[in-house]
This record gives sequence, structure tokens and C-alpha cells, in this order.
Amino acid sequence: MNHIRSEDFPQGRHKGHKGRVIKSLVRCRNWCSGVKNLIFGLIIILILNILPFHQVEALPVLVQQGKELFQASRFTEAVTIWQQALNQQKAQGNLSTQAMLLNHLSLAYQELGQWQQAEAAISSSLKLIQSNRNSNNLVSRKLIFAQALNTQGSLQLAQGKTEQALHTWQKAAGAYTEAGSISGKIGASLNQAQAQQALGMYLQARKTLKELEQTLLNQPDQELKITGLRSLGNVLRLVGDLNDSHRVLKQITKIQNINTTFKQHLSLTFLNLGNTARAQGDTEAALAYYKQAIATSSRGIKQLQAEINKLSLLIETKQQADAEILSQQILSKLTDLPTSRVAVYATINFSQSLMKLGDGNQKSSAKILAKAIQKAKNLGDQRAESYALGYLGGVYEKNQQWSQAQDLTQKALQIAQAINASDIVYQWQWQLGRILRARGAVEQATGAYKVAFTTLKSLRSDLVAINPDIQFSFRESVEPLYREYVETLLSEENSGKIEPSQENLKQARAVIESLQLAELDNFFRSACLQGQIVPVEQIEQSQAAVIYPIILKDKLEVIVSIQGQLLHHYSTKVSQAQLEQVLEELRLSLEKPYTTPEGKSLAQTVYSWLISPIDTELLQKQIKTLVFVLDGSLRNVPMAALYDGKQYLVEKYSIALTPGLELLGPKPLNRGKIKTLVAGLTEARHGFSSLPNVNDEVAAIKSEIPSEVLLNQTFTSSALRKEVDTLPFSVVHLATHGQFSSNADETFVLAWDRPVKVNELRELLRGREEIQPEPIELLVLSACETAEGDKRAALGLAGIAVRSGARSTLASLWSLDDASGARLISHFYRELAKNNITKAEALRQAQLELLKDPDYRHPIHWAPYVLLGNWL
Repeated sequence: MNHIRSEDFPQGRHKGHKGRVIKSLVRCRNWCSGVKNLIFGLIIILILNILPFHQVEALPVLVQQGKELFQASRFTEAVTIWQQALNQQKAQGNLSTQAMLLNHLSLAYQELGQWQQAEAAISSSLKLIQSNRNSNNLVSRKLIFAQALNTQGSLQLAQGKTEQALHTWQKAAGAYTEAGSISGKIGASLNQAQAQQALGMYLQARKTLKELEQTLLNQPDQELKITGLRSLGNVLRLVGDLNDSHRVLKQITKIQNINTTFKQHLSLTFLNLGNTARAQGDTEAALAYYKQAIATSSRGIKQLQAEINKLSLLIETKQQADAEILSQQILSKLTDLPTSRVAVYATINFSQSLMKLGDGNQKSSAKILAKAIQKAKNLGDQRAESYALGYLGGVYEKNQQWSQAQDLTQKALQIAQAINASDIVYQWQWQLGRILRARGAVEQATGAYKVAFTTLKSLRSDLVAINPDIQFSFRESVEPLYREYVETLLSEENSGKIEPSQENLKQARAVIESLQLAELDNFFRSACLQGQIVPVEQIEQSQAAVIYPIILKDKLEVIVSIQGQLLHHYSTKVSQAQLEQVLEELRLSLEKPYTTPEGKSLAQTVYSWLISPIDTELLQKQIKTLVFVLDGSLRNVPMAALYDGKQYLVEKYSIALTPGLELLGPKPLNRGKIKTLVAGLTEARHGFSSLPNVNDEVAAIKSEIPSEVLLNQTFTSSALRKEVDTLPFSVVHLATHGQFSSNADETFVLAWDRPVKVNELRELLRGREEIQPEPIELLVLSACETAEGDKRAALGLAGIAVRSGARSTLASLWSLDDASGARLISHFYRELAKNNITKAEALRQAQLELLKDPDYRHPIHWAPYVLLGNWL
């Protein structure tokens, strides 16, 4: 079940074109929730409050009434009032007031999902401003113009026009500066940082935010300082800078002010701190902050939001007794809430928490949702109505009342489609697929899954998780759709045969590749990975077989593509929990300094799942390279160490990994231009131990290939960038500590001056593209390792492989500072320099060299090295 959780912002929410969420008072526990959030509390101040009323010709009472309705989330009523005011101002010929009202109307139309009206309103506003150049009050005109640009930027971002939005917000910042509005410039700068993040311009985004923080700290206006710092803290959390988010938000709590308004700011700040602590995985701190938020807020919706966040965290951390008590307290307060969008979403959110508390709460949850549906209808809020109807359908689904569940889901789907809310549409298409399959209508269910998958894929550039906290939600509300669709495609009841059709196998392969791309989007909190469509059939001319393992709840499905043949398919009945247990034990066994019979047995089990059924075909077709598109926990295990009872897999085949052929198309290495930039650390830095064997590794590389070396103090992040930008290196070799994590913020390589995070590494290595036409052919990370205790840590390795811009990445799953590493790397480069040998085969030969040596024959020495991307 998807889950809507109360958001941390004080008022209102924006959606984008076709339902793409931009600003949110509630955060849906689905992909749309973390998408391109703008800081709405500050935006409303900028749009509705920044312009003093006396600066426009005696604003009518209707304008103020509309503003109050808007801030109470009563958008339909606000539109009606503002439209009346606009008609009055047209009759009086007040152009400035008309422009301002049209701006307000555009915001309200965006809230209601009425995109054409929103576009028309803001276009009319800008035209009026341009035509009113003779306004008596120049400052007023400039402020209205700046606000209109701010609103236009929001609409452009909503429509997926991120670059245009960034440009518009830059113009807005300039207009605010000309008008002398510091608060306006701050808001536009926050928006720019969000757009820069969405475009993958991470260094620029962080620079913008750093400059903004200093501006806020120097603000004499306490109200602006507090609101701006809170908004900045939220943006920092959204872009993944959790430590800075906590630091900035904590500054607000140190401000000495005891008035009532400040107490409300403090309550919201504690709520934000709780959300940041939750994203950091610090449950104890998050609960403490939520408690403070509750204690410092007055009764009403803001207190309820904190309680709902606390409740969802208690449920998530299985504190059942405390959750039960809190749920009863919340339930007693819901009836006292005034009708508003905030109240409707709080009600929907609470109903989902009730469902997670246990099956005994289904009846209560259904009653609450029925009331939410009626309130949404009264407000004319179709998005909220669709959510409430769909979630009510989910209650009936869980209770196996299929007919009612289907009827409610279809009604929710119709409303979402009518308002082009694709971010909601895919959820109800997916839910309909589940219900239809449960009712035995497999063909219809497959169709429902297909359209849900297509809808979700079309939203890729707009529905990406920005907050690391959303990663849990990704696994709950996005990832299962892909897997359930694959399961339906490959099910026996779908084809009526034991074996799925070739059409279904091809679609299943496409779906699992899309999941790989979606996971990386979620990892980076942006959709900047542009897939290079490379048909598998065109690639397998190099005697390679592409193997797609797909982990489902109760089985492991495998699809194999071999050139000139129909797709192969086989499956093993093994639960996901059992499979993950075997993989975890195998990984631990491989890292031991000796080989155990138990370890070989585990490696043989995984071999039997992945390779045994296709062994004969691989031999008959003289396959030389196995390319794995690994799924889930399989990424944590080196395929080279799989064992058939007599030989390791690497003794029979070259092996490569790829996050998906849609992402990384292979291309042979230009042997005549191999030149290496080697950067490494031998000394202890930033809490990491020394790496004395790196000296031998660097010497070994220099003996095999022409190399430029940056060692210790000379290996700074700026020096690395300078070398990459100025000299035509085809290989960049980093012999330094590094970590791969499922969190992009914790995935880095260590330079002398600081850790270089994965997003910075991308900009650092890709900066040369404007200067050097040829990309880096190979990135080598020889002393890195996956984060301890992180089952999805290898996702960070895939992230670096894709993000770096290098055609191939050679990296280690665990770090060994011994002579074996230098020996393997030396042999790898010796092989790489030869003609007519692929990178994958060069790695294989280097691994075999160690395997033959009695001192290094155990997998701990040769198995951790994996090649990702281009294997040719």
C-alpha cells in the first residue's frame, strides 16, 4: 500500500503538468512525493505577502479574502474570489492589480491541476506588466514582474522544462534585486538550487546554497531569517546534504525570541529536524524532534502533522504499543479539523498508518477515507478525491472484497486521468492490475500492469526521489510495480503454457532494464542518466551472452540472450529471503583468507541457479564472455567466484557487469592511445588508514603503460580536475580509499584534501568533455569497498560507473592492501596493452594469474575485482 505522510511545509502544495508534483504540503509515500519540491512556505510569502498593499491602488477586500482562502488550501474558492476581483479591476483599468491577480490565479490553477488556465493566467500577467511601462510606481511594477517570473518558473518546472525554469528563476532573482527585495531574491535562489539539482548541476547547486546561507545569516529581519533558514534546511535535505540540513535547521533553535509567531516557527523547525534525522536513519533523534514539535505547537493541523509523522515512524520501527496509543490520540482530533486540503491529506495519511497498524483497523480506516472523499468533493479537490478513493479501494483489496476494490479503483483512476495527474494514475493502474490478477483475469491484469509501467516510465524525468528518505518509499511504491509486472508476464497462467512467449520475455527484459535505470535515478535523486538505446541483438557479435537474473518473492527468474537464438528462460523456486541469505553467507565466505567447503558449496548453489541450465548452450555457441545485468543482492557477489564443482566461473569465461545495455553500449578500446593518469594515497588521511602497497601498484602501472602520477599531497581534487581537463588520458586510475553505498551522499573516493562524492566525481571527470573530445575509456578504483552492513551498497558502484562518464569501470567490492592488488593490476595493464584482447579478458587473465599462485589462490585476493560497462 502506498502511504501519504504529512509534509513539513506550513501551507499549500503545487503540482506540475500531468500531475507532476512540485511543491507539497503532504509527501506521498511514492515517487512523486520527493519530486522537485520547492519551498512553499517561503514561496507563498514571496508571491502573496511581499508586495505591500499600499503599493498597488488600494487593493480591494476581495484580494485579501482570496489570499486567506488560498493559504487555507481552499483553492477553488480562492479562484472564484480572485476572478471577481479581477473583473472589478478590469472595469477600473488598474493594470498593476490585474497583473498581480492573474499571477495569484495561476498559482491557484496549478494547485487545482488546471494547467491550461495556469499557463494562460501567467502569460496574461506578464503581458500586462510589459504593457504597463508607464506605471507611476516603478518598484511596484518590478516586484510584480519578479513574482510573475517566479510563478512562471514553477509552471515550467512542472511541465518538465527544467532548463527554462532555471533561466526564468535567474531572471526573477535579477528582477528582485532591481526592486530591492532581498526576500524575493532569496526565494528565487532557493528555486534555482532546486532546478540545478534536478539538472545534475550538483556543484553549482551547493555553491548557490552556500552563498544563500551567508545572506540569510546576515539578515536583520528575524522573520525572513527564520523562514529562509528553515526553507534552506529543507532544500539541503531534499538534495541529500543531510548534515548541512541539520546544522542549518539547528541554528533557528538558537535564536532568542519568545513571541507566539516564533513558537510556531520553532514547532515547524523541530518537525523539519525530525524529518532530517529520519532521513539520516537516526530514529531516536527523529522521535525526540517530533515530540518537541508537538510540544511547541498549538493544537490544530500543525500539531497533527507532527503527530502523524511520529506515528508513521513508530510503525516503521515496529514500536507497536506506542503507535497504538498515539493513533487513538490522533483519531480524537480529526473530527475537529476545519475542512481544507491540509485536513483531507492528514486524514488520508492517518488512514494509511491505521492500515499498517494491523488488519483490525481496516473498518476504521475505511470510515476515515469515506469522510475524506466527501470533504475532497466539497472542496472541489479532485486530486485529493482520487487519492482517497484509490486508498479506499486498497482497503477493500486488502480485505479481498474484489468487486468493491475494483469499482473504487476505477473511479479513482478516472478522476486522475481526467485531470492528467499521471503521478496518481500509475498507482491506480497498478492497483487495478493486482486486483484483476487476484480475480483470475490475468490477460486484463497484464494490460493494466503494462499501462502502469508505461505511465511510470513516461514520468521518469519528473518523478525522481530527491530526499534519501524516499529510497525506502521507492522500494515500497515503485520497485514492486516492475517486479509484479515481470512476474505476471512470466507466469504460466498468462501464456497458458509452461514457457512464456518470446514477446513476454522481451517485455520482461525491457522492464528489468527500466528498473535498473529507475534505481539509479532514485540513487542520484535526479533523472540525468540519458539512456543510450543499444539493441541487445546488435551487441552480441562479440561471442557474449547477456544474463538477466530477476529476483521475485518466491522465485528467481533468469532470461538469457545469445546472438542468433530465441531468448532462453529458466527459473528456480527459491524465496527472496532464502536467496538473500545464501548470497550474504557466500559474500562473507569469499572475504575469508582461506577457502572453505561451505563457501564452495554456496558458490555452487548460486551457479546452479544462474548458469547450470544454460551451460550446454554456452559451450555449443562457444561463448567467451558472460555479461550480467544483476539484480538486487546479486550485485554484492562477484560472479567470477561462482563454482561448478570443478572450476570457478572465471576459469571458463570473461565476465562483465552492466547496469543495463540501455545505459552503457560497448565500444572497443583504442589501443594506440592508452595513457594513464594515476592518483593515489599511501598515507593515512581523514580517518582512513595508510595504503603502503599503493607505491608498488603505482610503480607497476608506470612499468606497463605511459602514466602521469599524482601521489599523496599532489593528489588533490583540484589537481585531479586540472590533469583530466588538460591532458588526453584514456585511463584514470585512482588507488585510494573509497566507499560504495546505496546512499549517493556516502559514495566517494578519497583525495588528499577531502572525500570526493560521486556527484562531484561526475563533474570532475566529465568537465573535460568541452575540451577533450574523447571520453575516458576506463576508470579504475583499486582500493574501494562496499559499505559495511549495506545490502544495496553495490548500487553505489553502478552509480559511479554510469555517472563518471567513463566507458568502463574496474573496481573492487572489498579492499585488500596487500601485494596481491599490485600484482593483479600490473598484469591487467600488461594484458590491456595487447591487441585483440577485450578489457573483460584482460581482467580474467589477471585473475587467473593470481588463482594459479598458491599464495593468492583464494577468492579473497582475485574475486573482488569487477568490470562494469563496456567489456570490449
